Amino acid sequence: MTNDVIRLLGKKNLFIQGDDAAVYGALIADCRFFAGYPITPATEVAEGMALWMPRLGGVYVQMEDEIASIAAVIGASCTGVKSMTATSGPGFSLMQECIGYACMAEIPCVIVNVQRGGPSTGQPTEAAQGDVMQAMWGTHGDHQIIALAPKSVQETLDLTIEAFNLSEDYRVPVILLLDAEIGHMREKVVLPEVVNVKVDERVPATIGPDKYRPYRTGFTRTSKVPEFAPFGSGYRTYVTGLTHDKRGFPVTTSAEVHEELVRRLVEKVQDDMDIIWYHEASFLEDAEIIVVSYGTTARPAVSAVKMARKNGIKVGHVRLITIWPFNYEKMKELLKNAHTVIVPEMNLGQIVHPIREAVSKNTKVISAPKIGGAIHTPYDILKFIEGEKY
Repeated sequence: MTNDVIRLLGKKNLFIQGDDAAVYGALIADCRFFAGYPITPATEVAEGMALWMPRLGGVYVQMEDEIASIAAVIGASCTGVKSMTATSGPGFSLMQECIGYACMAEIPCVIVNVQRGGPSTGQPTEAAQGDVMQAMWGTHGDHQIIALAPKSVQETLDLTIEAFNLSEDYRVPVILLLDAEIGHMREKVVLPEVVNVKVDERVPATIGPDKYRPYRTGFTRTSKVPEFAPFGSGYRTYVTGLTHDKRGFPVTTSAEVHEELVRRLVEKVQDDMDIIWYHEASFLEDAEIIVVSYGTTARPAVSAVKMARKNGIKVGHVRLITIWPFNYEKMKELLKNAHTVIVPEMNLGQIVHPIREAVSKNTKVISAPKIGGAIHTPYDILKFIEGEKY
């Protein structure tokens, strides 16, 4: 199927916007169901999926709202079909209850959130990074999702493919945190060679229907991720958001069952932190000041660091690609030699908080916020760097 998609897309070199790149990445990853509701600046994702799903034998449904959209995506995924939706801040808020349901029921799905200025309806056409904390903590209770933040149109395509792989591998919702800047930016994108595309599928049931338990692990491997039998495949399945046992049956009054279940939901992701947590680091060898950035903000951050180093300032850069789960141990190691850490974000300070928790108490952590729709310029970040040189 991946080969068919790349062939149908035609040209290997494309000049497209980020929203389109998310569409093409999803198609290459074998996504064949999309349910969504139009919202700026993510509507182009829905438009692209409406165009391509029928050509590839998939299904596109425009739902009545974002709650119905994520619910339909969860239902489709239960049948074994890779499924996705796309939205922005207000719609993402509406999806939170169902995202928690997908976490609890261990249903893979991908949510593309093209962030815009908030709160409420805010600035529909302006970029922001205001949904970073919501991506992790928007739904209630202890859980673990995965969130990735691309910095370019090319990386949007690549990380959309990876989002599906991670979702299938860990049976967890994966959120792609774009913003309006990247969503509507046009850049050159090179489609991958078919032989170089890694497309994962969720682990199927390897035991017969008579002995299968939908939430039992360890049938044929040591992973904490249960095997999957899709609806309609002859297996008995029970899906609920309630605390449940290995059969999927509700057991809501047992502390032992609840703790075993919820710890497994978190640990199945966190145990593979070194595999899941993607980042880039540069100029850390002598860095006394380190800039930590992600997504669109990484672009001016890199330029600012290079400008500062030309001026003799010992500064380095760390770019977070995986936002959640947050790797406290690795961040502590990366930032251990810096006397100051600067965190530019297109919000009033969100990822800066876990960074403060990760570093030693002797390290100064400075938030460099910017809101209103404009992204940081390199000179904005350079001012913070120059203000902290000794």
